[in-house]
Amino acid sequence: MSKAIVQNDFNFPKQKGHYVGKVRDVYNIDDQYLVMVVSDRISAFDVVLPEGVPFKGQVLNQIAEKFLDATADIVPNWKIATPDPMVTVGHMCEPFKVEMVIRGYLTGHAWREYKSGKRELCGIPLPEGMVENQKFEHPIITPTTKADVGHDEDISREEILKQGLVSEQDYLMLEKYTQELFQRGTEMAAEKGLILVDTKYEFGKKDGKIYLIDEIHTPDSSRYFYSEGFQERLNKGEQQKQLSKEFVRQWLIENGFQGKEGQQVPQMTPEYVSSVSERYIELYEQITGDKFVKAEGDNIAARIEKNVNDYLASL
Repeated sequence: MSKAIVQNDFNFPKQKGHYVGKVRDVYNIDDQYLVMVVSDRISAFDVVLPEGVPFKGQVLNQIAEKFLDATADIVPNWKIATPDPMVTVGHMCEPFKVEMVIRGYLTGHAWREYKSGKRELCGIPLPEGMVENQKFEHPIITPTTKADVGHDEDISREEILKQGLVSEQDYLMLEKYTQELFQRGTEMAAEKGLILVDTKYEFGKKDGKIYLIDEIHTPDSSRYFYSEGFQERLNKGEQQKQLSKEFVRQWLIENGFQGKEGQQVPQMTPEYVSSVSERYIELYEQITGDKFVKAEGDNIAARIEKNVNDYLASL
């Protein structure tokens, strides 16, 4: 199996800065463009796990590319080009300090909160008597603060406006874009026999205009269920068959890790890492309907550097 790209430290022409996120490494090019290298790092519970997953970065970058192109009529996005399977080059925007999470079903974090007795999430009341994975009458928007390090925190619309994190005019647009993007993603998923369960969007501003930034509808930012058998499993109280990073979270929970202080990340054996890589490739093929073509190479970092340098020289 190919080696995972976990760390990179490129020095591109006119580079002014370099930001290392949980999964993405972002390079500032002359305060105009961003070069986003999607690494093979994997995070869960806001913790970067010790082993990288081969081809994960390529999977995420190419899914995001497909959905950015497919939603550009709804909201302009930051993407200009993808010069390498693991890289997107785009406009440099000023990010909003909140992430727009939208949920069509009671699952994941929302279900864990509900199960603990909470009947309100981000200021939105939740009805009594719901069961895990049940569909909401209408999708709900449950924003989070955007943390550079540590955990993102749930926050209500009222608190966002009160703290001045986003102006009311901009926030109304973010809600509108979030609902329309989720509707488009839901329709595209349905064509592939999938349910888009929940997802998150990030937005930024450039020259006074709102842009969709970062990734969209990838298995790291979204949760998908298989449509076939969904209702039967729900009726029987069985777990749904899903396409998302949730299988990694579940494996961690089963092995005593939820990102809490004092907990140790369980050992990720080569066999487990290989199985995660295979799941990501399955995700790609199911979500896009395309065959995944592995971008092989003896020296992936050198390939990335050459492809990006060639592209930047053309700008």
